[in-house]
Parts: sequence; C-alpha cells; structure tokens
Amino acid sequence: MKDLKDWAAVQKVYKQTKSKRMTARILNISRNTVKKLLEMSEPPVYHRTDYSSKLDQYKELIIEWRCDPYDFNGTRIFRELRGKGYTGSIGPIYRYLEKVDEDVGYHISKKATVRHESPPGDQAQFDWTEYEVVVGSRYRKVYCFAMILAASRKKAVCCSLNVDAEAIYEAIQELYEDLGGVTLELLIDNPKALVIENNPKSEEEVRYNPQALMLAKHLGTELNACPCYWPRKKGKIESPFKYIENQFIKGTRFSSMEDLNRRLKKKIDEWCNEKHTTTKRIPNQHYLLEEKAALLPLPKNRYRVKSMQHRKISPDSFISINSNKYSVPVKYVGKTVQFRLIYGFRIEIYDLKDNFILALEQTDGKHQELSDPEHYEAIAKKVSTSVPQIRRDFTKMYRNGVRYLDAAGRKFDQPTHYARKIMELQELYSSEVMDTLIGIAVDEDKMDIKGFKSLLKEYNSGIRKRGSTEPQPPDKPEVVQGSDLTRDCSYYDDLCKGDATCRQ
Repeated sequence: MKDLKDWAAVQKVYKQTKSKRMTARILNISRNTVKKLLEMSEPPVYHRTDYSSKLDQYKELIIEWRCDPYDFNGTRIFRELRGKGYTGSIGPIYRYLEKVDEDVGYHISKKATVRHESPPGDQAQFDWTEYEVVVGSRYRKVYCFAMILAASRKKAVCCSLNVDAEAIYEAIQELYEDLGGVTLELLIDNPKALVIENNPKSEEEVRYNPQALMLAKHLGTELNACPCYWPRKKGKIESPFKYIENQFIKGTRFSSMEDLNRRLKKKIDEWCNEKHTTTKRIPNQHYLLEEKAALLPLPKNRYRVKSMQHRKISPDSFISINSNKYSVPVKYVGKTVQFRLIYGFRIEIYDLKDNFILALEQTDGKHQELSDPEHYEAIAKKVSTSVPQIRRDFTKMYRNGVRYLDAAGRKFDQPTHYARKIMELQELYSSEVMDTLIGIAVDEDKMDIKGFKSLLKEYNSGIRKRGSTEPQPPDKPEVVQGSDLTRDCSYYDDLCKGDATCRQ
C-alpha cells in the first residue's frame, strides 16, 4: 500500500509530463502503480486489520484481580484464568498487566517517586552487600556494611567475614561511632536480625527483632524498616556499593581483613571530600557545618548480644583462642581477661572491668603462635645472655672490646660475664666514655665489674679526666685536657697530703 507521499508525487509529476510511462520512470515505480494512484481521487488511507486475542474476553477480569482487594500477581492470575477456560500462555498476561499497571492509579507510574531530603540529624540509612575479595592469598566472601547520613551524605563503612546478628549490631554501632553521633531514625532493610515481619498488605505494625529494639534503645535511635522489595526507599545507601566495587574492590588485593578495613575507610573519607552530584555540596563540609551538631551523643559502651569469654594468661604471656595462641602485654600474666570475636576475624581483649586491652586479627590457620616483641619489653633482657652474642655485641659496640676480651680471657674463666655486666651500664653513659674506661680497665687491670664501677665512680666525681667531647659536671673544677683519662704524678702527691698511711 503506497502512502500519501507517493500519491501526491504521482499526481504532481503526471500533471507536468502527461505521460504514465515518463512518470513511472522519474519516480522509479511501476506503470501499474502510477495507474492505480492516478485512478484514486482521494489520498490513500491505511486500514489496520484487527486480530482477536485469546485474552480479550478476560481483560476486565484481569483488571479486577489486579486491583484491590485482590492484588493478584501475574502467576496467580494465569492460574485463575486457566480455571476459567483460558488456553493461552502466560506471556500475553504479563504484557497486558504492564499496561494495566500504567493505567491504574490516575495513569501515574509506580516508578514515580517524591525525593525526600531529611533535616540534619534526622536519618541515617544502613545496608550491606557482599564482594569476592582477595585477602591474604585467597578469595574470600566479604560483607561490606555501610551507613550514610541522609542530610549531608557523609558515609562510613566496615567489612566483616560474617553477616549474622552479632556482626550486624556491631557494624551499626561502629559506623555510628565513625560518623561521630547517632541520628533520630535509622532506616533499615528487612533481615531477620532486625525485622521479624513487615507485611505491606497488612495493617499491623512492623515486628522488629527484640535484640534490634534493645540495640536501638541503647543507641537512642528509632528503627524504620523500609517496605519490602522497595529499594528506592533507601536509595541513598544503594549507590555507594557500586562505587566501592568499581573504584576500590576490583583489581585490589589485601594482606588482611584489618588492612582491607583500614584502606576502605580511608577511601570513603576521601570520597566524602568530593562534591556530591545531588546536593552539590561536599559531604564532609556539609557534615561539619550543619549535621554533626545535630547528632545525638554516642553511648559510653557498646551493646553486646553475647557475654564475653574468659581466659587466664599463661606464664609466657599468651592467651589461647580457637586453638591458636596470641601474646598480650606481660603485665597481664597470671590474670584472667575476657575476649570476644567479632566480624569473624577481629579479637578484642578486655580486663575484668571491661577496660579495653588490645585488638588483633585471628589467624587463618590452627595451632599457631603469634608473638609481638613489644608485649615483652617490660621484662626483655637489655643485654643478650648468649656467650657468642655477648662477644659480637661487645666488640661491635666498643673499639677496646677485642682487647678487653683477650685480656680478660687470660684472667677470668668467664670473661663474657664481666663484659655483659659492663654493657648493662651502657644506658647511663655515652659509648665514647664507656670505650675509654674499658681501655683504662685493661691498662690498670680493673676488668672485673667491681674494678670497672670504681673507674665510673672516679669519672663521676671528676677525678678521672673527661674526653673533650664530654661536658663538665656542674660545680666541678675544670680539668686540663691531656691524654684520655691519664693521671699526672702530682695527683698522688696531692692525694697523700695529710695521710700518714699514704706517706709510709
């Protein structure tokens, strides 16, 4: 069927050429088509052929079942229609339901949304998602918890290996702490750890998990469960997960879960320093200027679902947890402490008065022993007790070390015993002074510790000369510089004046 343009073109060209053959040649159409169009006194009109559908006789019934009080879904409508004699497939039903859903409700689409902007301090939104992340040397399923302040769009995140109730409650508290306060309302999804029942078709109120209500009371906030299968209700918290996956997770490896948390928190804080596309403001600035002061204060302690476990610290300052041993500061040896494992990887240790001691990451293996040298500093030996190591340290520390050990070896059975005692005095004197006095000890045969301490006593009293680099002690007469710590004979004359024993 030729359209209106073809009919008009034939009429115009034929008036000029007066030839059907010429008109057909110019318009590149057949002469029969030219003949038919010239015979039509009026422009052509397209008439669509109507085909009947197996669904036609059921459309009114579909509309009735789709609306209140039935609200049947497509599968239910299909099953009911089969009972009424419908012999078609389910596809036409779904296509017709799309039109019904658009028409019902004053022709307003279900996707239509009114954006709600909460005042500062009113609302925070909380949710989580999971990622496959390389942690250590293997892929692990990691759950990323996120919270966003609805007004300023400031965000906080943390990651866990677990997504049980304890991890969810802990994450909510940690994220509120990262945000510096608590909002009046916490918008949440509907996991069983938070919501027991939320039926949008029922007039009953939402049934929250009792533990979640206790957590909300502890924080001073009020839970608000969004409607089921309605993600736009908490749309502000949905977008950060795409950013985290594309800008941080993909292609990145992490040495540990603590490394992952530390780097992710830093990345999110940097993101909060960029202008938000909706508010056109920088979240961190918006937060500091308007929202921080509107937040409720944080509670002094955290709400815990389970009581902590107790352990007694071993004599070698280890705590045993899940077949592994972890060192703690030695001051807790013999004492009973308490601990808890959160997020499936983080161990927190407290004393019996709930004072925090330390946090560490649970090792991935079994029967391992993890020790931190800093935990043993209070009892650590300042000088090695190993004979070969004493020799190495003594000769490396002092230029006269080799000479001392050679001379002491000819006099004592254990020269390293006295060398170790001398090194223990290193903290009180400079290396230069100690090295000089070691040389004098060899020269004057005062290599035992008593003899060496007598040299130090003379040095402190000013009897022994000081090197040019050593400051004079206060209220001591200046000593004329000569060879390092050598005495003039007149020293002994002055010392013996008035001493009858000495004159003898």
